[in-house]
Amino acid sequence: MPPLARGFRCIVPDLPLGSHTPAMRADADLSPPALARLIAEFLAAPELRSVTLVGNDTGGALCQLVATRYPERIGRMILTSCDAFDNFPPKFFAPLAVAARSRALPWTIVQAMRAPLLARAPLAYGWLAKRPLDEELLRSFTRPAIESAAVRRDLAKVIAGLDPRLTIDAAERLHAFTAPTLLAWATEDRSFPLAHAHRLADILPDARVAEIDDAWTFAPEDSPDRLVELITGFLRERPSLSA
Repeated sequence: MPPLARGFRCIVPDLPLGSHTPAMRADADLSPPALARLIAEFLAAPELRSVTLVGNDTGGALCQLVATRYPERIGRMILTSCDAFDNFPPKFFAPLAVAARSRALPWTIVQAMRAPLLARAPLAYGWLAKRPLDEELLRSFTRPAIESAAVRRDLAKVIAGLDPRLTIDAAERLHAFTAPTLLAWATEDRSFPLAHAHRLADILPDARVAEIDDAWTFAPEDSPDRLVELITGFLRERPSLSA
């Protein structure tokens, strides 16, 4: 983000996906459609217009929901490797959706994240970044849920709400989203196949795929310079008021 912020206005919301503080209200709806509405309200509050909406991983699925339900403030969209079609969540993360419906298992799973070795396991962050994530970065991902029962509650609600019917429905509507879209996809991604980027490009009226080599889902960590280059080029060829 710092290199992008040198040339563009960048606003980074702390979405309630499990690494957030403070926790949401106990009665908050954290289903994907509600989170998409939250993002739309976030854009509306300061009257942002012609926004470039950027999403990675779960955030990319949420961007698709925003684009198909609340497109009025979006001038462009950038999706890096993310959930799409029937891959929400990816198949090997599906056990977490079952665990999220239990009262005890989320606590057990989250507390295991205290150990960096377990935090880098495949069912945690191990298959998201090709290179080991910095320990302080890992702690920033895991500490809120480790320390707060309310954040763990929020995280369980989010995971339990992941449903491929939502991304399938979004894909069926994306043909109506006409804003320019960049699909900056990691070629070696273990969770989100490159073929999905090309399928999305076939549906979206104004989209192109840009490949990121030597990276997995967390391309912002694995290949930040390449991602910044792609985003900067896309923004400069498609000028707008906000990024």
